[in-house]
Amino acid sequence: MPDLNGSALRVITANLNGIRSAARKGFFEWLGQQQPDFVCVQEVRAQLEALEPGWREVDGCCGHFHCAERRGYSGVGIYARARPERVIAGLGVPEIDAEGRYLELVYPKFSVISLYLPSGSSGPQRQAAKYAFMEHFRGHLRVLRAAGREVIVCGDWNIAHREIDLKNWKSNQKNSGFLPEERAWISRVLDEQGWVDVYRRLHPESTGESYTWWSNRGQAYAKNVGWRLDYQLATPGIAASALSAAVYKDQRFSDHAPLTIDYDFKL
Repeated sequence: MPDLNGSALRVITANLNGIRSAARKGFFEWLGQQQPDFVCVQEVRAQLEALEPGWREVDGCCGHFHCAERRGYSGVGIYARARPERVIAGLGVPEIDAEGRYLELVYPKFSVISLYLPSGSSGPQRQAAKYAFMEHFRGHLRVLRAAGREVIVCGDWNIAHREIDLKNWKSNQKNSGFLPEERAWISRVLDEQGWVDVYRRLHPESTGESYTWWSNRGQAYAKNVGWRLDYQLATPGIAASALSAAVYKDQRFSDHAPLTIDYDFKL
């Protein structure tokens, strides 16, 4: 990553697979060395009252959270160096918001969002819930684009968009996360609405180094049999200012790896 100057903005997204577990594995010590401006986290799996002081503020970044009603489940957060004008928790849909999947920090000309799109891998009922979320969220993304502000949507999208986004694409074409309908949905978001997959803009053909999630089965991590599920999708203006993007794999804090992108953008 380049040295940051006064106008650079460092944004990190990371699915923690449980904030307690990630903390034990050194996530916050690593984060304190990164000098981030925003850190979007997903799958916090804790209620607000269970968050330790060291998890509420990191290296001068104040944490904001939208937790699930169910204990030990889902939940998103954003650590921010600058104080936002507004904090928007949820999408206004009770069944979605009960699961703690959307948090937005609003600034005068910019918003940053932490998103945890549902997984459908546990069965047909959850896949149906995933499709319902996707349909509603596509409309919300359209509204965000029409507002004319710069936006970065960070998170675990639970969809590998293209064949180069997972190792075993041929054998996963009927599995949640790489279904044709899911991939077409991402394509519509990018092609019809004009959102930009920032990592892919900077690394259009990268394969194994782009993966951000690995199954806990069959030595998937050791063999790098992974999926790219964690994205930063951005409006064209701020996306065009992206300087660098990297997936951090030197330490494992979760079954996901953090994605860091630096932007030449000033709040």
